[in-house]
Amino acid sequence: MQKPDGLPAEIDLSRPSAARVYDYFLGGAHNFEIDRQLAEQIASMTPNLAGTMRAGREFLRRAVRVLLHAGVDQFLDIGSGIPTVGNVHEVAQSVNPKARIIYVDIDPVAVAHSRELLAGNDLTGVIQADLRDPGHILAEARALNLLDFDRPLGILLAGVVHFVPDDSRPGDVLATLRAAAAPGSYLVISHSTFEDQPREMLDAQRLSARTDTEITLRSRAEITGFFEDWTLLEPGLVHMPLWRPDAASDVDDKPEQFGAFGGVARYDRSAG
Repeated sequence: MQKPDGLPAEIDLSRPSAARVYDYFLGGAHNFEIDRQLAEQIASMTPNLAGTMRAGREFLRRAVRVLLHAGVDQFLDIGSGIPTVGNVHEVAQSVNPKARIIYVDIDPVAVAHSRELLAGNDLTGVIQADLRDPGHILAEARALNLLDFDRPLGILLAGVVHFVPDDSRPGDVLATLRAAAAPGSYLVISHSTFEDQPREMLDAQRLSARTDTEITLRSRAEITGFFEDWTLLEPGLVHMPLWRPDAASDVDDKPEQFGAFGGVARYDRSAG
């Protein structure tokens, strides 16, 4: 496959990329034939998957707005993916033009396109890093000198922790990130689950093994544990459409069909 102009030489186009498959489902333009083939195969097994991706993005937007209204003006978005309409910086800076955002992703395509999109936006930064190395993420974020870790921070982990397998100790990863945050900070997590899911969704999950980032489905209890002793905001950890919908009409009669829980927690001073 001929590599399109402007992409880093190290990008492997012989394997599908989870970030590019996600971009395809969101209607983005930064994906290739090999990604579309896998996406269509997955979609043939789970016709509502594109809706799931959109539900995840809408949950993130709602959560970011809640944090903004709580006074948070800086965000660390880990597993940000390839830029599409409605990214965190667009949502945040439309409310607070001085909001600062650092995007983090492991995929070089996602990082390359993020840097291209954000060129000239001095209040944003991009890091290529692996969630499984949170110490490196934090060191790189501090080096950019965009975020003040002595002030409340929004840590965004939308649809990414399920890419960390159990043997990589996701609980320890989350503990490192939480420990770096000041009181008043927030943690946003959406995570795929096997609970309330039909067999075809679980079969489609196995196809994720064909990408470099296989998904690990977890229970509500396991995902809740990632917040540790931070205070979960109402309505707690719920199926994504149920988390503070903009309108009751935005929630259909089967919110569990999207196969993921979402929640937001606050670091109160007494926590820890």
